[in-house]
Amino acid sequence: MVKKLHDFDMSEHLRTEEEIQLYLNEILSEGDIDLLLSALGDIAKARNMSQIAREVGITREGLYKALSGRGNPTFATVFKVMQALNLNLEVKHA
Repeated sequence: MVKKLHDFDMSEHLRTEEEIQLYLNEILSEGDIDLLLSALGDIAKARNMSQIAREVGITREGLYKALSGRGNPTFATVFKVMQALNLNLEVKHA
């Protein structure tokens, strides 16, 4: 009997602010911008992608694209997404 694998959707596992914070901090420690964009997409999906897109001022499809491997968002867009997600950008010496 062959078992079927199901696609894993991280957004289904981001239920609390603490889970989101832990997830994003882990992603940031990797230092990979594509992974960061994907993680922001997961968080936006967990929190209602359509609402986040409205707050950022782009279409839902545009937000999906910006936070995927197909997109190349500006820093301003990423910053607006973080603001809409109520996430702060903090800088500290490495």
